Amino acid sequence: MSVGLVFWLLVLLVFSPMVVPQETALWQGDGTTADLQEVIIGRCYNYIRVVNPTIGEKNCTAIWRAFRDAFIYRDPCSVTPADYQTFISLSYHSIPPNKALFWEKTKRLVHRYSDLTRRMMPLGETLIGWLGDDLAWCGRASGDGLDSVSCPTTAECEHNPVESFWRIASTTYANLSSGVIQVMLNGSVTDGAFPENSFFANFELPYLRKDEVSKVQIWVMDDIEGPDVESCGNKSVHNLQQILEQQGFQYTCTDNYRPVRILQCVDSSSHPACLCSSAAPALPLLSLQHLPALLLPMFH
Repeated sequence: MSVGLVFWLLVLLVFSPMVVPQETALWQGDGTTADLQEVIIGRCYNYIRVVNPTIGEKNCTAIWRAFRDAFIYRDPCSVTPADYQTFISLSYHSIPPNKALFWEKTKRLVHRYSDLTRRMMPLGETLIGWLGDDLAWCGRASGDGLDSVSCPTTAECEHNPVESFWRIASTTYANLSSGVIQVMLNGSVTDGAFPENSFFANFELPYLRKDEVSKVQIWVMDDIEGPDVESCGNKSVHNLQQILEQQGFQYTCTDNYRPVRILQCVDSSSHPACLCSSAAPALPLLSLQHLPALLLPMFH
């Protein structure tokens, strides 16, 4: 083989792009969120410094480690809520009385209304919920211990890292709630405003402390465009009311709670459901011939 041929073969070997085989997705869910450590620690500091500094100091690095250790290098179908107990102990804080807001299928409206803990404090605006909201994560036995390609859904396996996280987050939140609590349901969905297999039904409602909760206020909110599928006293909302009665909770139920309805109307101000009618009757127009009769009593 000539020297020139050997030289060009070496050049091709050194400078040819390396083909990295793509990893096969084992699961149907999204893989671990990129830069998960930085996201979690950054969210932690943002919460305790900007969003809700009233909770005091938290060790954000220790919180990240406890969160990571619950699932890293582990079978993603064998992570239980108890695996997050250290994380919960480091992250939890009190929920101000009367500010707990539970929900089903109204997430966006709930967070618009709560206004970053200023008006209410739903789970997603506690430190625990703030850290995990809209993220994906799971572990694997090899590499860096994180599966960045895919993670299991709850349909694939019940005890996956994300499902178990939200289960213990929900039970903790319910247990810390006190005073008058609010529940915002979606009255326009066709599969039940209060589904029997929902997080609220299974992991929040059963963990409310009757000695700490003075009243439950249910708000059934229809979408502005409708339809009006469920309302207080019927279908699955009625089921919720029955459960509250059986458990000895005082409750009220309101269809399209006005303050939240007004907030919905900000984006649909011209919709008929958002048009205000005057409560006061219109004053009749007076002609000059009526003036003497009106003025006469003033001079007696």
